[in-house]
Amino acid sequence: MTTPSLVTPACVLATLLLWTTASSGVFISNLSEACYRCLCYVSTECNTAHGCTGGYCGPFNISRVYWSDAGRVTLLDDDPQRNHAWEDCARNYICAKRIVEGYLQKYGKDCNSDGVTDCFDFMMINGNGGNGCTAPLSKTENGRRWLRRYQDCQLVIKA
Repeated sequence: MTTPSLVTPACVLATLLLWTTASSGVFISNLSEACYRCLCYVSTECNTAHGCTGGYCGPFNISRVYWSDAGRVTLLDDDPQRNHAWEDCARNYICAKRIVEGYLQKYGKDCNSDGVTDCFDFMMINGNGGNGCTAPLSKTENGRRWLRRYQDCQLVIKA
């Protein structure tokens, strides 16, 4: 027979774990609100009014392929089969964060081989794509812009 003194802490722990991972079922370490802000800043200088340009939408500059890889996240009560569902979600900061979370759950890894999967790695994943995150961003003008913006954001966070 199980004693109540052991059951209660186990139930509390299970509830806490379920609560902290309820949005997706997986906890991504180092994906903090500060990291989201930097990923957003790197993408569009976190322009929440950014619509869609060249097939990329919202403050995180999300493409339809990225959205699909992330699990086809939509706004509440929307249908992922609806033609513009991805655009509407990508243009909404909160919904877009859920897209980013889904993408990083799928592709998250230590891209720069420093032994830690952190916001820099997440930025590299977003910059190079999930399967190509180990490529240096410094090789392209867009990649260099991302690196500058990421460094600027890190300075603001640490200040």
